[in-house]
Amino acid sequence: MNPPDQEVPIATILSAVNRVILGKEHEIRLALACLLARGHLLIEDLPGVGKTTLAHALAAVLGMRFARIQFTSDLLPADIIGVSVFDRERASFRFVPGPIFAHVVLADEINRATPKTQSALLEAMEEHQVTSEGETRPMPEPFFVIATQNPSHHIGAFPLPESQLDRFMMRIELGYPDRAAERALLESGGRRDQAVNIGACLAPGMLLTLQLRAAEVHVAPALLDYVQALVAATRDDPRFVHGLSPRAALALLAAARAWALIDGRALVLPEDVQAVFPGVARHRLRLAQKGIGAGADDIAELIQRVALP
Repeated sequence: MNPPDQEVPIATILSAVNRVILGKEHEIRLALACLLARGHLLIEDLPGVGKTTLAHALAAVLGMRFARIQFTSDLLPADIIGVSVFDRERASFRFVPGPIFAHVVLADEINRATPKTQSALLEAMEEHQVTSEGETRPMPEPFFVIATQNPSHHIGAFPLPESQLDRFMMRIELGYPDRAAERALLESGGRRDQAVNIGACLAPGMLLTLQLRAAEVHVAPALLDYVQALVAATRDDPRFVHGLSPRAALALLAAARAWALIDGRALVLPEDVQAVFPGVARHRLRLAQKGIGAGADDIAELIQRVALP
């Protein structure tokens, strides 16, 4: 396989989003890798650090149809999927699709909704289709869910069940900007308008091409051994309630392939796996004694313990 020739479009995408979300280059690369790997992204952080702006910027720069769903405690599944209404002219019911039928769906503050409403996203995220009133309707391609959630200790938050957390390929945190980035933000008066008005960097169909190329990035047998060793280490570690599932291992491999493509390489290196491992693993691992998700130190210690191939 020849080296991928998409460095210029990918570099242009990263540069455009970095002009909107300041000082978060690594997190933006993770978000793009998640999209190229055909996964869904969960962003957990405090309100006001740029979660929604990042979703807007990614949708705009990739030229995809965008829809935002503001999750609240009274939101119903029909508000997401859609509903059938009676058409008097045709004397029949007509399905009115909900906001989920978009290329990029922002599920804003997803853990403010009840578990029943949260579960309305499960079929769409896993099967790329929804079933309403006995009829199955496909989602558009590409289809990408970016969900944001507030920390679980915030008032009015319903923790996501593990089955739904596992549907997200990655979970990232943006955190506060550094001093220089925050100063630039204060001087510009905010970046939300730039995110909405940013121009598309990809021609129609190019994103699907990049996703196919990411799936074709070569993985050597020794690299597969390394991925299996990392996954096995989580299962054997008594700190965690349970280890990573086979689906998590597949997500780790797909994200590592996408990370290699972003770097312009045609094969995956151990460093690619290490770069995406925290984003793939942290929301899937729960500490047995504390009953909370694994911390950054836990993940870093696990990576150091597993020998490189």
